[in-house]
Amino acid sequence: MYRKKTKEIQIGEKRIGGGNPIAIQSMTNTRTEDVAATVKQILALEEAGCDIIRCAVPTMEAAEALAQIRSQISIPLVADIHFDYRLAIAAMEHGADKIRINPGNIGSEERVRAVVDVAKERGIPIRVGVNSGSLEKELIEKYGHVTAEGLVESALQKVEWIEAMGYDKLVISIKSSDVLMCIRAHELIAKQTDYPLHVGITESGTVLSGNIKSAIGLGNILYQGIGDTIRVSLTGDPVEEVRSAKLILRTLGLRKGGITVVSCPTCGRTQIDLIGLATQVEEMVQDYDLDLKVAVMGCVVNGPGEAREADLGIAGGKGEGLLIKKGEIIRKLPEDQLLAALKEELEQWKNHY
Repeated sequence: MYRKKTKEIQIGEKRIGGGNPIAIQSMTNTRTEDVAATVKQILALEEAGCDIIRCAVPTMEAAEALAQIRSQISIPLVADIHFDYRLAIAAMEHGADKIRINPGNIGSEERVRAVVDVAKERGIPIRVGVNSGSLEKELIEKYGHVTAEGLVESALQKVEWIEAMGYDKLVISIKSSDVLMCIRAHELIAKQTDYPLHVGITESGTVLSGNIKSAIGLGNILYQGIGDTIRVSLTGDPVEEVRSAKLILRTLGLRKGGITVVSCPTCGRTQIDLIGLATQVEEMVQDYDLDLKVAVMGCVVNGPGEAREADLGIAGGKGEGLLIKKGEIIRKLPEDQLLAALKEELEQWKNHY
């Protein structure tokens, strides 16, 4: 798939932009001041496949906690700053690999310059973030309401402001909860800058609605070759954000590895607990870093044929089912042994391929 070539930026040990693989980002929802809880969550996110983690820094205690957090994790740590420039400086002094700011709410030019000077001294990237909910009044008045054009103009103004201070190690994010506006904004800004873009649908909602909005929004943006890091923003466990992001990238062919599960919708022929079985399979395969397709079918009539394109598959009937490999039926089993048989095949695949 075509990808727009952007400037390469290094965040800790991770490189983004410049054609590097799209990085998955998430954000902790623990109190950053609670080092143990925050580290525990980050390690779980690392295990799930998170590449970059962001933590809120609302207090000086949170900024100082970053040093302890950074020493216990492996992925780059981003400090999320609003309003207080002193917190941005403290975060960088305590180990943040990148900071996220909206220069418009940091305050005066003098305060923004103080942040930029420390970032420049330490070589720390700045993510310039603009959200539709915080668009400047003058831009709302200019365009009549919040628009994609206004978001882009706001972001580029902030970038030019920091560039004028002699710094260009920047990442841009322009987010909206309006999916179509977000898509349009990214289409516009990608034509006007070569800085790497962090993309996401902000405040997208719960796991159900947030995943639908993010899949549509991110799918459209990424399919156009736009985007260097992504976050699926969900109201829920951040691990779900990472799982969803991985699936979006795999679906678009932008990331390999990890098992893809396909399962049929239930119908009147279904005589097993297909919903429960598919859910168990989807959970089980999270432990395998294999580039495979696994099919879970609820009918022994059509199941083998429908599973032909999968590497492995199971198809259930009344009290029994079939284990399928590369389209060939290899075993008939009682229903309650299907999951174990599939796991056994995955273990063999892991050990031999």
